[in-house]
Amino acid sequence: MKNKLPLFLVLGLVAINLLSNSCKKDNNSNIPHLLTSGVWQVASIQVYNYLGNTQVGNPDTLNDSCQKTQFFTFNTDNTCSYTNFDCLDQTTKGTWTLTPNRLYFSSDMVAKDTIAGGKQSTEMPFSNTQIVNLGTYSLVLQTGDVEPNYSATKKRRVVRYGFIRQKSTTITN
Repeated sequence: MKNKLPLFLVLGLVAINLLSNSCKKDNNSNIPHLLTSGVWQVASIQVYNYLGNTQVGNPDTLNDSCQKTQFFTFNTDNTCSYTNFDCLDQTTKGTWTLTPNRLYFSSDMVAKDTIAGGKQSTEMPFSNTQIVNLGTYSLVLQTGDVEPNYSATKKRRVVRYGFIRQKSTTITN
């Protein structure tokens, strides 16, 4: 019996370890906290054109002459706002939700946009958005044709937004 006692102790410890590690961890992602931890200021907006997965031409930089500061703010109650979208005097508001895999988010925010010829239209710029990079001080989002499965012959347009987090949550124009 003395020889079996250490075996029972080891088996007991293994069983306890398996039971304690098999518990499901709920909501252990820090992505919602990183999104809502401050105000995100636009640093760059670039448009990439693709044929399948091959980039066509060089990326176009949008709003490079815009004198207005653009901010994207995510709130903990899943509301969001974007100030001066497309360099227009506007503050658009909506809600946002993350996908279960935390790689995409969607927003129902509607914004005015300037299209070719100087005409204005409305769009939902972040209805399907891929989170490319998210850290304490930087955020990169891609919108447009960012679905994971696409035809090798399909033309795609992807808009990449680069943001930097502001130290202050006060928005000034």
